[in-house]
Amino acid sequence: MTSHHNAPAEGGTEELSRSLTNRHIQLIAIGGAIGTGLFMGSGKTISVAGPSVILVYMIIGFMLYFVMRAMGELLLSRSGYRNFADFAGDILGPWAAFFTGWTYWFCWIVTGVADVIVIASVYIKFWLPTIPLWIPALVVIALLIVLNLPSVKGFGETEFWFAMIKIVAIVALIVIGLILIFTGFTHNYANGTATASFMNLFTTGGGFFGGEFMGFVMGFQIAVFAFVGIELVGTAAAETKNPEHNLPKAVNAIPIRILLFYVGSLVILMSVVPWQNFSKDESPFVMLFSLAGLGAAAHIVNLVVLTSALSSANSGIYSTSRMVYALATDGDAPRPFAKLTGRKVPRNALFLSGVFLLSSIVLMVFGLDKSTGFSIVTTISSLCFMFVWTIILISYLVYRKRRPMDHETSKFKMPGGLFMPYLVMAFFAFLLWAFTRDPDTLAGLIATPIWFALVGIGYLVLRRNPAHQAARAAHLAKVADEQANARAWQDQQLNASR
Repeated sequence: MTSHHNAPAEGGTEELSRSLTNRHIQLIAIGGAIGTGLFMGSGKTISVAGPSVILVYMIIGFMLYFVMRAMGELLLSRSGYRNFADFAGDILGPWAAFFTGWTYWFCWIVTGVADVIVIASVYIKFWLPTIPLWIPALVVIALLIVLNLPSVKGFGETEFWFAMIKIVAIVALIVIGLILIFTGFTHNYANGTATASFMNLFTTGGGFFGGEFMGFVMGFQIAVFAFVGIELVGTAAAETKNPEHNLPKAVNAIPIRILLFYVGSLVILMSVVPWQNFSKDESPFVMLFSLAGLGAAAHIVNLVVLTSALSSANSGIYSTSRMVYALATDGDAPRPFAKLTGRKVPRNALFLSGVFLLSSIVLMVFGLDKSTGFSIVTTISSLCFMFVWTIILISYLVYRKRRPMDHETSKFKMPGGLFMPYLVMAFFAFLLWAFTRDPDTLAGLIATPIWFALVGIGYLVLRRNPAHQAARAAHLAKVADEQANARAWQDQQLNASR
């Protein structure tokens, strides 16, 4: 995984095009950080954890911010890195690029399949209850391919407007909620009457930790899926204009976005409506807009969650196509997937992702789109994303040890780089334990190792491939050269200090 990274793609052009502007990257980062889980899944997290779900989202966001900072420093440490699979392979060895690249592809295929199922069976069915589910599913997959096929700018523009719709919906919720709170809005619920007030977070249903400790823990296993895709800007690095400026800007804005979009909306929701009145089967956004007298609330929120799910699936088909393209240029995937169109889009890799998304239709035909199956699927996706995030952190720790001079000269150093990776990985271990607390998530946890066994077998077979062996030899030569340079630099610093 060295100089061959930018080798010409057979029959295509040399490199991906840097067409994504700062405007695109900022909104892609927002879209990646705000998942469908906020609009639909937050009802379940609130009903399980109570107001303490605010802490759940803050803790997950805090931990993942450091994953993003580690990713940012590593991506900017070498101009040839196109994504995190590249630096994982360069720092940890070819096995890491293979496992990270294909697992990330699998993450998004699983997530994309789940998105297509929800779009067809819930959001489109809301308006067209009699339509056969395979028709909207097929239309969505075709639409995603058409949007991504012309150029990377098409993806950037689509994601920009999808993210903008999400932002407008959340800001509208916060503004309407504040009006209801400051006007002392009162409403009748099944268990009595309540007045909108920030004190509802602390005085109703057992207080801030009304869901008790296990409710707090269960909140993590549900909420973590809302954050998958937060690393999407790392996949887009190779197609970003001026990444040295735009990538740090997007990463640094993540804490503010989480505070505003996740924490802000949840505080407003549970201040207007006491938490015990939320249903796991209903969107909290629909509930609040309905209370405000918006008769079309259900239709408005359905449109928002539809675009949110489309945004997620759009991100998935984009990121998987780029990852397969990168794997193919490194000899880790069949060579035809390294071919680019005249507008520098990996068409074959894009079609591959589209074909796998068609499995959503098969799942719906056999009735595997129900809630239990969906919980297992989202758990597998979350676990695979956690694996990728862990590889990023391990790569960072090895990078700090092996390339001190790169870290010293970095303009985007990870804060707390010596201890935060260990703290975040300990948090991931806690999440694994949390997944064992529920039968559905436990089933997903037990099923996930099957994927890694398949990838391991694939890698063992691939090691015999001449192209892969050449990549391995080049990697070892580069590692030896870097170690020699690092020792020379350290000797130089030691002599200068004497």
